[in-house]
Amino acid sequence: MVICAATGGGSQWNGERLQQKPGLLTLRVVAMRYLAQGTHLYELRDMEDGVLPSAEAGAHIDLHLPNGLVRQYSLVIGEPGSRSYFIAVKQDTEGRGGSHWLHNNLRLEMLLEVGLPRNNFPLVSDAEQSVLIAGGIGITPILSMVRELRERGSVWELHYSCRSRSEMAFLEMLPKVPQVHLHLDDENDGAFLDLGRIVSAAPPAAHLYCCGPLPMLQAFEAASAGRMRERVHVEYFKAPEPTAATRSFIVELARSGRTVVVPCGQSILETLLDAGVKVPYSCSEGICGACETVVLDGTPEHRDHILSEAERATGRTMMICCSGSKTDSLILDL
Repeated sequence: MVICAATGGGSQWNGERLQQKPGLLTLRVVAMRYLAQGTHLYELRDMEDGVLPSAEAGAHIDLHLPNGLVRQYSLVIGEPGSRSYFIAVKQDTEGRGGSHWLHNNLRLEMLLEVGLPRNNFPLVSDAEQSVLIAGGIGITPILSMVRELRERGSVWELHYSCRSRSEMAFLEMLPKVPQVHLHLDDENDGAFLDLGRIVSAAPPAAHLYCCGPLPMLQAFEAASAGRMRERVHVEYFKAPEPTAATRSFIVELARSGRTVVVPCGQSILETLLDAGVKVPYSCSEGICGACETVVLDGTPEHRDHILSEAERATGRTMMICCSGSKTDSLILDL
């Protein structure tokens, strides 16, 4: 059921057109659709209905909201030649405010500044088998993976869990095939999806993907702890641990020649912003990758949820919004 759809023309925000900014797209809201209880689908298009930059399955975009918030949402569809981006947003009453603003303030023909697609949750193209696990709104990036795996003719399976059928988004878009397994808590005496069983049943060479609420992701990581880390893939919507530094240290900025002291309890990003240093950032929780910075000297204390163990071991880059330092100082390429 479509809530409403726009027909084009007159795209404005508070009576003033948005000016295109470097690295950002200016997109208009052309349609809003009810997907499931508490979840809406939004369609975004270029002001001239042009072709948008393509995105791989698992990619997300940053929405720069008019109230100053920047939030990340997975793309449902981002194939080459597409003129629309689709995002699904579930209202989270205990969240950081982004979903609440969208559900209560977004209107047709509004303009939004949108970051280019980034992918921290990509499919491995040569996997012998892919096991996809989605909880609630976590189906959003997984849905594009299902489409791509089917097009490739790959071996895959999907386990999609929700508390009730009324909360199950995209149900009508899922293929009616044996590889799709649905789990409704309220139809199973309140029992959660058995992640241990799913993980243990997967062949050792299989790649496992999980996206969903934090308790599900933590249970999944515990269940898959014995597997090769490069075959376990997780997409977080929010960070599971605090992001502030646990010790004070010095940060030298190689390009500008500046030096700042990061106090205990504060992040590198917060310290740099307080000092008037302009750096790219978005989520501030180590889950989007926007603030990834090259490390020229020193040893980072990685606390992000993007870099692999191998990438962390090199110490070449770090997410300055959440990671700290194991050494007394760091030299960053800033």
